[in-house]
Amino acid sequence: MTIPISDVVELTSGTPQFRIQESFSDEAPVYILYGQPEMDDDLNGLSTVRDARRSIRTFDRVSTVNAGDVIFSLISGKATVVQENHAGYLFTQNFVVLIPSESIDAKYLVFMLNENCEIKRQLQSGQQGSAVLKYTIRQLSNLALPNLPVIEEQRIIGDLYFNQLKREALMNRIAANETLFLLGKIKEATKA
Repeated sequence: MTIPISDVVELTSGTPQFRIQESFSDEAPVYILYGQPEMDDDLNGLSTVRDARRSIRTFDRVSTVNAGDVIFSLISGKATVVQENHAGYLFTQNFVVLIPSESIDAKYLVFMLNENCEIKRQLQSGQQGSAVLKYTIRQLSNLALPNLPVIEEQRIIGDLYFNQLKREALMNRIAANETLFLLGKIKEATKA
């Protein structure tokens, strides 16, 4: 038995970027755009320092993310939970915020969207024949979730999933830093 995602999640689409009227006034609020780099950081639980972040200054009403929001990329087909350091970022039409009801844990929802074979199959079936591989809000809203375990079990699964992703990201960061260190030493030795 399955559950329509619309029974347990409310969807909110992002602000169409082409409709945002950019302002050059110093009084206009500045919004940093939520993009794939921020999504990757939120998914692996790490923060990456970036020199330049895309931003826009506007008086328009725009959609922004809050810490704890579940966000889904219509480009990559991945979901994550927004971290505190990305709260207030503007999200565009390439993203959808999913507001889970009390019957589904946010991290468990992310786990299901990213890892469940049946959900992946449902999303990919709508991609066939498309020249540009972009998911739609309609595809997302038509998903059928498998029966949900009790909320305590969902929380355990969601926490395990995010902890493992963070562990993997930390191990990759350590390996990359070791490589840089070793290459630096080799370059030093070959100059002598």
